[in-house]
Amino acid sequence: MTSLITPNAYDFDLFVIGCGSGGIRAGRIAATYGARVAIADDLQVGLGGTCVNVGCVPKKLMVYGSETGHHWNEAKGFGWEMGDKPAVTWPRLIDNKNKEISRLNGIYEWLITNPGGTLFKQRATIADSHTIRLADGTTKTAGKILVAVGGWPYVPNVPEGGKEHCITSNECFFLPKPPKKICIWGGGYIAVEFGGIFKGYGAEVHIVMRRDKILTGFDDETRTHLQEQMEEQGFIFHKMSNVQKIDKRGDDDYIVSLNENGTMINLEVDLVMAATGRRPKVANMGLEEVGVELNPRNSEILVDETGKTAVDSIYALGDCTSALKLTPVALEQGHAFADTFYGNKARLPDLESVATAVFSNPNMGTVGLTEAQAVAKYGRVKIFISTYTPLKGRVSGSTEKDFMKMIVDSASDRVVGIHMVGHGAGDIMQGFAVAIKCGATKAQVDSTVGIHPTAAEELVTMRTVKREVTSSEYDAKNGGAKSSTL
Repeated sequence: MTSLITPNAYDFDLFVIGCGSGGIRAGRIAATYGARVAIADDLQVGLGGTCVNVGCVPKKLMVYGSETGHHWNEAKGFGWEMGDKPAVTWPRLIDNKNKEISRLNGIYEWLITNPGGTLFKQRATIADSHTIRLADGTTKTAGKILVAVGGWPYVPNVPEGGKEHCITSNECFFLPKPPKKICIWGGGYIAVEFGGIFKGYGAEVHIVMRRDKILTGFDDETRTHLQEQMEEQGFIFHKMSNVQKIDKRGDDDYIVSLNENGTMINLEVDLVMAATGRRPKVANMGLEEVGVELNPRNSEILVDETGKTAVDSIYALGDCTSALKLTPVALEQGHAFADTFYGNKARLPDLESVATAVFSNPNMGTVGLTEAQAVAKYGRVKIFISTYTPLKGRVSGSTEKDFMKMIVDSASDRVVGIHMVGHGAGDIMQGFAVAIKCGATKAQVDSTVGIHPTAAEELVTMRTVKREVTSSEYDAKNGGAKSSTL
């Protein structure tokens, strides 16, 4: 493909709106190819977007911190004489976290400016198909506009009021102190991860969810196992529940009224967190006015496989579209965009069998298809499962059990899905993601010599088929629900 860099037609060849991971990657790579690139962001959270400032990075730092609380309870079995549980100096955690995020913001600014990009630290909206209006009133023109504004926490209405008393994941990173008793509204990965963080720091955690299981969309057996492990730790799940009202009685004093499967109950807590999803941050950008189409249900920008919107010169990627809401996905999209339009290397993002992790306690790691997806796609699959007490637990006294599940296409012997709950599950899945991407068969996995003694070794020593299931059998077992729709 011929490069679309047009030196004289516009102020810039590419104008990126949004300084998250995907937008910065697209702009940086395009600039290294010689494109004249500008990037603008209102900096509501900072350079690097959600992931760097109020998402993946600070959350993982807080997960590390919370694990110390869990390890403390296991230390005695390893010979440590433990006195009173140590006090938590929460402001030190927040301060150290802030220092690291500030360092990363500097790096992200360098990633934009070092290859020659122009950074506008202000809000940008779209005036027409080639014109961007900045908050200071000035306008800039560009051959292409790339919208990469990401998402923002969404809090539904509370029927009898009190929505304003909820914090979201954004505010969790700046709390002056940890909660002692928290109500987390939602059952997705944000709820599960922050529940683990606050539990590790000593809180009583109540998770309020509309369904009977956490993590809708993940493999059913895997999320069931994680939920059971969390219940064993003392998490309190309010299943089939909705928040009806939130009353604030004083500082750090709330009453959350729940409709729990038809019964009204009240929770007295000192913090209420809404982990009820995220929506694209596209309001009042001028998108629809210039012809860009949005999904009326959730405001996601509608794009084709290259990221192009209904307007030929306007593209979008990442969390403001229907793409998987994962930082590495946005990075891959941004890189492919720059390669295609500015590097003469036309390609589409390769997003098949994307691995991911939930940094719960214990961790969940997954790659490939769920059992429901696999039986729908292949018709017949073999399921291998291992549930066991890890070596560490034999001495620490922990009752935690690891869970591993491998899904194999019966006809080809290809491994099409792996799911794990246990310490380090996310790290372990990265290597197996490569194997699945390369089409590894169960026979090849079986022939691999394990690393002993590790949890990952279990995945190359599972020999016994737990069950073999067809799509019709799966549908019948699940009350007639079609596996293809799960």
